[in-house]
Amino acid sequence: MARKLDKKREEKKSEFEERVVHINRNSKVVKGGRRFSFSALVVVGNGKGQVGYGTGKANEVADAIRKGGETAKRALTTVTMRGTTIPHEARGEYSGAQVLLRPASEGTGVIAGGSCRAILELAGVKDVLAKSLGSNNKLNVTKATMAALATLRTREEALAARGK
Repeated sequence: MARKLDKKREEKKSEFEERVVHINRNSKVVKGGRRFSFSALVVVGNGKGQVGYGTGKANEVADAIRKGGETAKRALTTVTMRGTTIPHEARGEYSGAQVLLRPASEGTGVIAGGSCRAILELAGVKDVLAKSLGSNNKLNVTKATMAALATLRTREEALAARGK
């Protein structure tokens, strides 16, 4: 029975791919020297339209990554896609970071940098043009990218919203 549960957990874990976007080291000076703590920004996705991000903090890098992955799996969102790209142009903003996403023709690939690339690849978007504007803070760029992906909708959804 325990083996069956372990196999189910492994299948669930293998469904999602984790990518560490950024690790931040923080130090505190104490009597015996320096005490380090780490925070990790982790993006998780299944390549089929589900993606999420999370942050984890711990005294060890591995623990921070594990915590960030768990947080990301709890915060999954679904990305609207049209074929291998996104349905329309989208712009996301968070704090000082702005991200511009544009659909691209098939075969273009993911043209994006940093955390924006990680999110788009793990979401399963194959062809897209992205540009990060403003701040280059990785967490804010991640949140801006997720905001841009949240604004995407299909033609049918847009027409239904207008009552046509």
